[in-house]
Amino acid sequence: MISSVKPTPSSFSATSTGVRRSFPTKLQFSPLHVIRSCHNQIFINSNVSYQKPLHISSTQNFSSFKREVRVEAYEADRSRPLDINIELPDEQSAQKLKIGIYFATWWALNVVFNIYNKKVLNAFPYPWLTSTLSLACGSLMMLVSWATRIAEAPKTDLDFWKTLFPVAVAHTIGHVAATVSMSKVAVSFTHIIKSGEPAFSVLVSRFFLGETFPLPVYLSLLPIIGGCALAAVTELNFNMIGFMGAMISNLAFVFRNIFSKKGMKGKSVSGMNYYACLSMMSLLILTPFAVAVEGPKMWAAGWENAVSQIGPNFVWWVVAQSVFYHLYNQVSYMSLDQISPLTFSIGNTMKRISVIVASIIIFHTPVQPVNALGAAIAILGTFLYSQAKM
Repeated sequence: MISSVKPTPSSFSATSTGVRRSFPTKLQFSPLHVIRSCHNQIFINSNVSYQKPLHISSTQNFSSFKREVRVEAYEADRSRPLDINIELPDEQSAQKLKIGIYFATWWALNVVFNIYNKKVLNAFPYPWLTSTLSLACGSLMMLVSWATRIAEAPKTDLDFWKTLFPVAVAHTIGHVAATVSMSKVAVSFTHIIKSGEPAFSVLVSRFFLGETFPLPVYLSLLPIIGGCALAAVTELNFNMIGFMGAMISNLAFVFRNIFSKKGMKGKSVSGMNYYACLSMMSLLILTPFAVAVEGPKMWAAGWENAVSQIGPNFVWWVVAQSVFYHLYNQVSYMSLDQISPLTFSIGNTMKRISVIVASIIIFHTPVQPVNALGAAIAILGTFLYSQAKM
């Protein structure tokens, strides 16, 4: 039986037949060295016969050896927490789902607005009053929300309203011009022309602000301009006022975006409240011009005529187009808080596709193959522009 096995860091020592023999040892990870060292120690011990096989009656004698020798394998220390910053898939999925809901809501509200807006303009061809009612409804909705604490009112100062004024002027012009366009031509044609807004953005930035862009950005303008031109030439119900209204709307919204980027830096106002303030100031700007251009007498006569032809549903159409106009714009500004401008521009392009297709189906707008090809080319150019800007 083994009486003692105790390796030391330097050597294994034993005395046999009066001779002291020393075996240097070097501990390694291989168990073969440990077994070989123990075997040498056993045969050196005088109490063990060299002829008899090794017999171990108890494993307790190895306890001291286990305490002395520590063999460490390549295993992580489980007592230490892993300091690894991993974004959970659930958080990513929740963010994607949130953005998806914003986009779907934005597109759906925009489609509904365009349908009711066109119905109102067909029966009541007064775009200045229609535009004013849209802004008035949104302003009233937000004032009620702030008064009832449903939404937190923004903290603004005089500088905020000063910087907002040029944005509101451009927004007012763009809004009225688009409404005038839709009162004269089909909804699909207006949005085909409005898909050319990136071309106006590049040209204004180049000639008015002195900005330069890479060559792919300029090349992406060719299908936009060419597609819009092809769609305009082949439009069956072409109207110059409707065409110019869409073009002016593009130019105005480009200036609105430029003024907004320059003037709103450092302003801590949410997208929802920012658009609410924009609507209120635009309403103040638009109202006197609407009265001067059309006037209450024309509105009264037109309203009476529309109600007599359509019935009480006409009132619902006016309310619906006003409410949905504010909601879709509000959601679009809320979306911009969550995503990058590039993703927003791509979403805006897809929004126009949904509006064009829905309006053609609902209003049975006649579309020639060449006209559809021009619209597809213009929208494809808008998408390429978004990619080139990246």
